[in-house]
Amino acid sequence: MQVKKLHEKFNELHLKHGDKSLCSIYGAGCIEKPIAMFVFMNPTGKNVSSEKNWKGIRAPWLGTKNIWRLFYQLGIISEKFHEQILNLKPGEWSPDFALAVYKELVKKKIYVTNLAKCTQIDARPLKNFVFNDYLGLMLQEIEIIQPKNIITFGNQVSSILLQKQTSVSGYKGTKKEILKIGNKKIPTYPVYYPVGQGMRNMSLAAKRITAVIKS
Repeated sequence: MQVKKLHEKFNELHLKHGDKSLCSIYGAGCIEKPIAMFVFMNPTGKNVSSEKNWKGIRAPWLGTKNIWRLFYQLGIISEKFHEQILNLKPGEWSPDFALAVYKELVKKKIYVTNLAKCTQIDARPLKNFVFNDYLGLMLQEIEIIQPKNIITFGNQVSSILLQKQTSVSGYKGTKKEILKIGNKKIPTYPVYYPVGQGMRNMSLAAKRITAVIKS
């Protein structure tokens, strides 16, 4: 469910770039050639698994709500889990429930990660150099997991990973880029960031991702 061999290196970068009262958040989900790898920006302290006393899996978006609305729209989590997530307060998430949610993603062959694993106390924007510090490890993560498709959320993440200036508004339907890693060529789809200020674009993100997964 996680690429644990990279965690120590992620932790080293967290000490450099993250809030030292919190912990790194790692990618999680299907780690054997998933249909899609979702690449978000960076975690924040709203993620309950960033707390040092958390005893379970440290994975993206635990204890939050909005991104799970998107995953429900995409058919990645069931109605049962969606309703439970919406009804739970952040502190009510348990390690067992968090693990059960991510097992749903494994079944659907989805992997979720952040380009930067350094947790911030809030949602302040990160400078490009922080994401660039993680780029080498991100490429290793991709090489290990071998996703069939990569979904990058937002202009900054898409630009850093693709190493070219990218505007998600220029990508409709199944228009894509190709990420080359060694002899591998992976279809990569920049989409709107669907949380925070990007909530208004959630339906656009869902429509595009659905088209990609079905294709």
